Amino acid sequence: MNAGLPSRYRVPGLERGLQILQLFDRQHTRLSPPDMARALGIPRSTVFRLVQTLEQLGFMERRDSVYQLGPAVLRLGFEYVASLAITDVARPAMEALRDETGFSAQMVIRDGRDAVCVLKAASTSAFVSNVNVGTRLPAHATVLGRMLLCDLPERELRAIFTETRLPSHSPQTPKTLAELARLLRQDRARGYAVSDSFFEHSISAIAAPVRDQSGKVVAAIGLTVPQPRIEPDALRERLIRQVNTAAAQLAHRLNFRPAEAAWLQSQQIFLQRSK
Repeated sequence: MNAGLPSRYRVPGLERGLQILQLFDRQHTRLSPPDMARALGIPRSTVFRLVQTLEQLGFMERRDSVYQLGPAVLRLGFEYVASLAITDVARPAMEALRDETGFSAQMVIRDGRDAVCVLKAASTSAFVSNVNVGTRLPAHATVLGRMLLCDLPERELRAIFTETRLPSHSPQTPKTLAELARLLRQDRARGYAVSDSFFEHSISAIAAPVRDQSGKVVAAIGLTVPQPRIEPDALRERLIRQVNTAAAQLAHRLNFRPAEAAWLQSQQIFLQRSK
């Protein structure tokens, strides 16, 4: 929601309808109208009218006395992913990375504090990664997400993660913003990140950032490896090199040129300081 939008331009009914859809996630797949009313602090009669409208449009489906998201949400999500030019540009590189390594490759973009998978090149192995197009991952708790956060200034990190203790997803999850910031500094200096069961037990991952013409991190790509630790070291080093190469190739296609990006960033810093 755009907090800066003048109230006269807002449509309360539309705003509340979208807020209802945003209540659903992987932990809350089905909700009753009273649940929605309590969560949003609005009358049940208002919720009833909104869910009826959303149901008629296909955005919600009724199951007994509760509701779940309808197929129109999925269709809209896929249309959004299809509209991202970066997915078209990235698809050949992602499929090549999958073919070269034999492991599933994913690309994510950031939505607030989440990393959202927008492209996947699935391997043909027996192992099936549970990260699919549309999957949302906690950015602070995954190496793919950390790649999307690694260049953010501290003030932006504080605005995203306002709580004292960060949500924990595994024993390795950074517990505080200070711990996360330390990991991000290491990620930024290294240029990639490796996860040995960092987010999910017995699943490892390698991720690297993708930059656009300005040098901004606009996406991250990675491999999912069904091992608690990527071994032997020769395999680990080879996979890191292949992920970094794929990220660099994609960045090149997005017209990222390190020298030009550094100049643009220096100009932006100069303009900000001049204000």
